[in-house]
Parts: sequence; C-alpha cells; structure tokens
Amino acid sequence: MASTSTFCRAQEVLQRERAANAELENVRIIATRAALAWGREAVLAEHRETKRGFEKSLPDPGSLSEELEDRLCNESPPSAC
Repeated sequence: MASTSTFCRAQEVLQRERAANAELENVRIIATRAALAWGREAVLAEHRETKRGFEKSLPDPGSLSEELEDRLCNESPPSAC
C-alpha cells in the first residue's frame, strides 16, 4: 500500500528534527538522508494523489445518457463504437 503525501511529509519533518537534535554525527547523517528520501516519496505520493483526483473527476461511462453516448460514438471512428 502506498503512503499518503501527508504521512510522507510528517516523516520528513520527524527525521529533520531528529537530525537537528542528534548529538552523534552518524545519526545526523542518517536522519538527514531519511528526510530527503521521505521528501522524494512525498513528491511521488502527490503525483499519485493528483492522478487519482483527475481519474475521479472523469464521468462514469455508465452514467452517460444515451443521446450523449450516441453523439460521442458518431464523432468517433466506426471501430470505436
């Protein structure tokens, strides 16, 4: 299951705070890298969420009226209907 952009951003913030408060250099390095990775994952999640939003905004093919469906088919090549 893919993570949401909100979850990814929260993890990014958590890792940045961890890096800022770490006393050990290796902990800072790892937390900073983790924050960068969560940031990249958040961008990917935002793209997925945007795509899903677009897909949800499309009309359901079954909800088209017969008249509209006929008009769409008449404007399309015969093989499409």
